[in-house]
Amino acid sequence: MALFVEIPWLGPLCLFVIIYIASCIKVVNQYERAVIFRLGKLLSEPKGPGLIFILRPFDRAVVVSMRISVLDVPSQDVITRDNVSLKVSAVVYSKVIDARQAVVGVENYRSATSQIAQTTLRSVLGEVTLDELLAAREKLSQRLREIIDMATEPWGVEVSAVELKSVDLPEQIQRAMGRQAEAEREKRAKIIAAEGELLASKQLLEAANVISANPTAIQMRYLQTLAEIAVEKNSTILFPLPIELMRAFEREK
Repeated sequence: MALFVEIPWLGPLCLFVIIYIASCIKVVNQYERAVIFRLGKLLSEPKGPGLIFILRPFDRAVVVSMRISVLDVPSQDVITRDNVSLKVSAVVYSKVIDARQAVVGVENYRSATSQIAQTTLRSVLGEVTLDELLAAREKLSQRLREIIDMATEPWGVEVSAVELKSVDLPEQIQRAMGRQAEAEREKRAKIIAAEGELLASKQLLEAANVISANPTAIQMRYLQTLAEIAVEKNSTILFPLPIELMRAFEREK
């Protein structure tokens, strides 16, 4: 007690030191890294995770998340190669692999990644037709990922995936595609019916060849037909007249 009386500034000094040390201690989460600037100069390695010590006011820490982030690319007006106007939106999955470059390489890596994704989406989809866009979405997504990843690599950002979320077609295009699909279905139905007729004619031809090889076969077929008619309990039975008999009458004339 006597020491504090003799040195009155010692107590406030200790309190200041405690507050200063507490302010210099920072907790960095497992998925974060702290990029340190000392007197404006970037230190060689980022710090974290865990407890780190920052020498204030000479040090400034910028905490960067290393987790995969999802960037929602807003709907873009795209004109395809066959002059069809569309609205296409996408999702970009990216993560920071170099915290130092993400801080010093670009002003705002999230905004920059989003802008390059929008520009790339319009330019790439403008080089394909509508049919290619609808049929090869996975291939286009992979191409978009490669181009965007190449652009963001100097910033320390890695693009892991790009997915086309929605493609909004104009109402006129939707109606035209509906008519086209209906025409395709009718075409397939007619082709299937024609193939059925062809197969049936081939089977009938084979049956005719078999019957013509043995005249008794036509008589057996005739009796079988009479048996099928009798099952229905019909009172009228038709007896077919052989065509050869009619030809005989024609020769007599």
